[in-house]
Amino acid sequence: MSYPSLAPFVLKRPWLRNFLTPLAGWYANAAGYRQLGLRADDLIIEENEDVLKALQRLPAQDAYDRVYRLRRAIQCSVTHKLLPKDQWTKPEDDVPYLTPILEQIRAAEKEKESLDSLTIVKGH
Repeated sequence: MSYPSLAPFVLKRPWLRNFLTPLAGWYANAAGYRQLGLRADDLIIEENEDVLKALQRLPAQDAYDRVYRLRRAIQCSVTHKLLPKDQWTKPEDDVPYLTPILEQIRAAEKEKESLDSLTIVKGH
């Protein structure tokens, strides 16, 4: 399940990237997930088969940290409180940890699909 992205278009144009970078930072802060101690990849829905495979491939410490962040965020949500500011996720710590694994899985599936649909033509 892929979706169209404007990222390649934006990244090729420095003036557009410079214009949109502060806006993207503002949006990430306004989304509120960092105030709950979450990272952007924590918001990926787990009901997809590719995501489940990626979660299984996570190193043990990353998987533990993810579950801890999710449980802490749920507790904050239940109590209707945010974490103290020193526990918020910093922008430099909000790096993708699940997305690279997802990209590898999708590339492998795409390669497998292309090899499975390969037709062999015998020469005379």
